[in-house]
Amino acid sequence: MKTLILYASKYGAAKEIAQRIAKKIEGALVCDIKQKNLPALSDFDCVIIGSSVYAGSLRSEAKAYAATYAGELSKKNLGLFISGFTEDDSYFAKNYPASLVQSAKAKGFFGGIYDPKKANWFERFIVKIVAKESEYTDRIDNSKIEAFVEALMK
Repeated sequence: MKTLILYASKYGAAKEIAQRIAKKIEGALVCDIKQKNLPALSDFDCVIIGSSVYAGSLRSEAKAYAATYAGELSKKNLGLFISGFTEDDSYFAKNYPASLVQSAKAKGFFGGIYDPKKANWFERFIVKIVAKESEYTDRIDNSKIEAFVEALMK
């Protein structure tokens, strides 16, 4: 099964998750959703789309891509993932077209990475208040990634 993994990431956590997923799927192609000339969806049997979430919203480029290609994506073996520190299943329904949420074979919330060196002062302040983090933290849950891939490849 040919697999395309598309991600949208501000600071790299969704990219890291996409790469960890790709290590578990032989021959998977990983692409930043912002890159020009993305591969044609028709070339793939399985498509995974993931994005970081900030204040309850996915990256705008991930939302736009999902909305633009919802018809074609809903016919694929589809996986959706979200990266962030606050897990909330409602983020899927709030950010992806309903047809994709319903047709997705696997959905996952995998945690995230916080690197204060990549954040501005306001982001550091918010993360310190909300997530109680002030140092580099990797909260990506590899066991959830493993379960996601297993569900998607059944």
